[in-house]
Amino acid sequence: MAPEAAARPTRAELRLAAREQSRAQRRGAAKAATRAALFRVAVPSVAALGVAGAAGVAVVQEQADRAPAQASAADAPATTAARQTAQQAAARTDQAQSSRGDARRPLSGTQSGDGQSTATATATPTAEPTAEPVKPKVVMPVARHGLGELFGANGTHWANRHTGIDFPVDGGSEVYAVQDGTIRTQWNPFYGYMSILKMSDGTEAWMCHLRAYKVRKGPVKQGDVIAFVGSSGNSTGPHLHFEIRPQNSGPVDPLPWFLANGLDPR
Repeated sequence: MAPEAAARPTRAELRLAAREQSRAQRRGAAKAATRAALFRVAVPSVAALGVAGAAGVAVVQEQADRAPAQASAADAPATTAARQTAQQAAARTDQAQSSRGDARRPLSGTQSGDGQSTATATATPTAEPTAEPVKPKVVMPVARHGLGELFGANGTHWANRHTGIDFPVDGGSEVYAVQDGTIRTQWNPFYGYMSILKMSDGTEAWMCHLRAYKVRKGPVKQGDVIAFVGSSGNSTGPHLHFEIRPQNSGPVDPLPWFLANGLDPR
């Protein structure tokens, strides 16, 4: 007995099967497109936002899982809704990233035009180094200003003329080095006990009629005590006789020398 032939499907059944197959293909394509879009948005969001971003992606994923069920009723509207959901998720991700970027912005400075941060706090002023006081060119040979006999004066006390200037101060007063230099001492019947200060340019300062020496020989600094005022030699009373003798020259008036070096002993 021959087998019965299989019943051939009707045209209506063929059309229904074709329509169901087309719908299934569209649903599969829509679901694949939606998941691809969510993957491109959600993966960077999870890396940037951590736990909070992952939670947002889970919500979006749940919405995406419901999208295929809705697509079975209306394929085209479901695809559009999925795209809008992906766009909204991307917008929320961008907003969250912007908020985190604002939170990381430094509060202690402002951004300048060249991209460098400029501090808004006032910088603590740096204390300027204290300038050392300017050393005077010369100092007084005694503590008290005022002159007695001047250079070039005539009288019975000098063979020709007065070769220096006199400071009328008390016996025992300190005598100072007017500049840095080298001291030597000697005795002269007219000048008495003498301290001779040779300065760096070769000029000599003679200080005469001394009572005693404190430095007899060697280097001294400006202002050092080198001797004490007396009345030795050809003298009528305690005073300091002061002479200036340039290198390889006789005595010159000490007053212009003092004035030229910024000091007025009068």
